[in-house]
Amino acid sequence: MAMTFRQLVGRRGERAAAKYLKDKGYRIIATNFRCPFGEVDIIAQKDDVVAFVEVKTRSGTSFGMPNEAVGADRRARYIACAKYYFSGRQTDFTVRFDIIEVLKGEINHIECAFTA
Repeated sequence: MAMTFRQLVGRRGERAAAKYLKDKGYRIIATNFRCPFGEVDIIAQKDDVVAFVEVKTRSGTSFGMPNEAVGADRRARYIACAKYYFSGRQTDFTVRFDIIEVLKGEINHIECAFTA
């Protein structure tokens, strides 16, 4: 099935965000991680921090800033996905929830955008 324009824009933003994270010294653990609770765009690690990253791509701000689209439901799903991802694993990491906005080709990385 062909991707919609919106899906193509989203995937392009996710690729740009992954490149940005790699350039900042992160190791990409997973992209589009799926579990019973939803999907995480990027899971990345830098030092002792594992970041669950929601990527929001927009071509403009007529519907608000990209990070404003990450509501309580989305945050709760990310937290549930992180718990699922780490279930049964020994963890010596700090877990963080970030948002990366891709707006008109510019990247804004919001670290600790929300907490569990």
